[in-house]
Amino acid sequence: MTTILSFGIWNWFIAAGILIVLEIFAPGVFMLWLGLAALAVGVISLVIDWPWQAQFVAFAVFAVASVPIWYRMSRRVEKLGDQPFLNRRAQAFVGQIFTLDKPIVNGTGTVRIHDTVWRVAGPDAPAGHRVKVTGTDGPTLFVERAAD
Repeated sequence: MTTILSFGIWNWFIAAGILIVLEIFAPGVFMLWLGLAALAVGVISLVIDWPWQAQFVAFAVFAVASVPIWYRMSRRVEKLGDQPFLNRRAQAFVGQIFTLDKPIVNGTGTVRIHDTVWRVAGPDAPAGHRVKVTGTDGPTLFVERAAD
């Protein structure tokens, strides 16, 4: 404990460095903000000589204040890439019209889209009938009869 106290205000810079390095090894953008809060307390401690209790309170305030700042900044980042349906292929088909590969019997059938056969759910219809995709649930496409 004596060794830790001997570092004085440099404890905050050390803590900031450790937290930022932890963020590099375990990304999630949480430790970064705690590291920045520790860095802010360290910088203020260079100018102001204040008790350790006030420093901890300031660190807690900065850490809590960083949450809405992080939220606001993360909302500004563009979420969609050049392939918005990369991991949600079925949702890309909503609104499109396809021809049934196999008839819809008792509410289920199949449709071939490119090189993949998809399960469809909807009103009974014969093979070769055109259907419009209205929604998805995992790999199942919900369809309705398309207007010819």
